[in-house]
Amino acid sequence: MLLYGLFSLLAGALDLLGPGPLELEWWADLWLIFAGATLMCGAVLVRASMPGGLALAIAGLLALQSISLHNAEYLYGHVHAFPQIMRLIFAGLLVALAYGGWESFDRNRKAGPR
Repeated sequence: MLLYGLFSLLAGALDLLGPGPLELEWWADLWLIFAGATLMCGAVLVRASMPGGLALAIAGLLALQSISLHNAEYLYGHVHAFPQIMRLIFAGLLVALAYGGWESFDRNRKAGPR
């Protein structure tokens, strides 16, 4: 999750601040930066098993999905279903892995030291 958030943050920042004309609108770049930062914060909190971390990570993934729909329509004039479905499967996999890691950490913590 951290790498996906970092990629989104850097992609938005490079488009907004980089040389050359903007590929997206300025607010779409800011949305991409904010959504990437949200996902990165959520990933850190999930790794630390903090309450609310998984919810924050899911919010970041949903924000990235929403801006992806906008960007596809803006850049290509239409939205293909296949890339969006693959992004949904990838996000679902990340959430499932985070939830599974959370549960194993919680079981180990309840068991106590060995």
